[in-house]
Amino acid sequence: MRQNHAPAHLVYFVHDLGDPAVARRLAMLQPYLASAVIIGFHRRLPVPDSVAGWPAISLGCTADGRLKARAFSVLRNLALIRRLKRHLAGADFVMARQLEMLAIAGAARRLYAKQAVLAYECLDIHRAMTGNSVMSRMLRGAEARLLRGTDFVIISSLAFLEGYLLPAHGVNLPPACLIENKVLRGEMDAGAGAPARPDGPPWRIGWYGALRCRHSLALLIELTRRLPGQVVVELRGRPARAAIPDFDALVAAAPGVEFLGPYDRHRDLARIYQSVHFTWAIDFYEAGLNSAWLLPNRLYEGGLHGAVPLAAAGVATGAWLHAQQAGVLLGEDLAQDLARYFAELTAPGYAAAAAALAAVPVACWADDGADGERLMAQVKQARTSFFEKKEAKKLLLRAAGGF
Repeated sequence: MRQNHAPAHLVYFVHDLGDPAVARRLAMLQPYLASAVIIGFHRRLPVPDSVAGWPAISLGCTADGRLKARAFSVLRNLALIRRLKRHLAGADFVMARQLEMLAIAGAARRLYAKQAVLAYECLDIHRAMTGNSVMSRMLRGAEARLLRGTDFVIISSLAFLEGYLLPAHGVNLPPACLIENKVLRGEMDAGAGAPARPDGPPWRIGWYGALRCRHSLALLIELTRRLPGQVVVELRGRPARAAIPDFDALVAAAPGVEFLGPYDRHRDLARIYQSVHFTWAIDFYEAGLNSAWLLPNRLYEGGLHGAVPLAAAGVATGAWLHAQQAGVLLGEDLAQDLARYFAELTAPGYAAAAAALAAVPVACWADDGADGERLMAQVKQARTSFFEKKEAKKLLLRAAGGF
């Protein structure tokens, strides 16, 4: 049951104004917002002047993978933070997406919106944050200082908490709020009325979204070569050419693999996922670290639309699917396991996997509004705690003045 939340005045600091996930987060919060302004960097031109209908303020251009340049951009904006003052006026909720934005958001909130709740969206852990190098220890120290001024942390997978945040920060970690990357209500009918899934073989695997994992691409290309005509791979979304600079050449040289360009999740989800039998839900971009902890968007999108997820058994995605008794879980020798599974796959075998997937409750794949409600309840709790502490401080000062 929806609680009574006062409409929030949100200032949202983001690492990329053009990231579709930013617009999705704003869509999730839309019912609870009186106003919003989105402040952040941009990666592509043209520079957006609005995101999800709310005004957007650019802090400059950055690029994927260029950590030193991004760090300099953060420092430059901290030096010029006074220009953000008017955008913080009236804010009661400040949210920062990723650590670099928490540095700016924390300073802006401390100077210009002291009573605002500050939330940190910790949705990726860069490998530079882990390990025992001097740089890693310095980064974790900076993160610890920023977290001391943060009211709560938003995570998309409990494995981020267990694998990194708790070991790194222990009892000093603020409360965590789990918001998985589920399909939003407004996206559930995207592509409704799409044609029925084709019979197999060939078995079609869809790898959609941020295409940044070179090892995944190599595995899929190898699979289509080992089983020509039996497996076909469809790629859609945004290739990370900084991570896979020869993406186009690799795809062009693989007869069983096709890149079909970007898609619009507001129109195309059902259509693209119902065109394939399986969803590629495996990632090695930050193997053993971030990739082992995350629960990707495509897990939920494919599951909702009946495309059986292919996942590694030993990571968070595999554990999540195991708990739901769904999906195809593969061992450490992925190349061999993939080839064996698809060489032996029959129509009845696929039907059984599809039936297990269909038995998973829809609420596991899609957000019915409960996630936004839970996030705003966390904001309300943080505001209540703030004012209680403020009142307690006043009482202590009065008592001290009585002596």
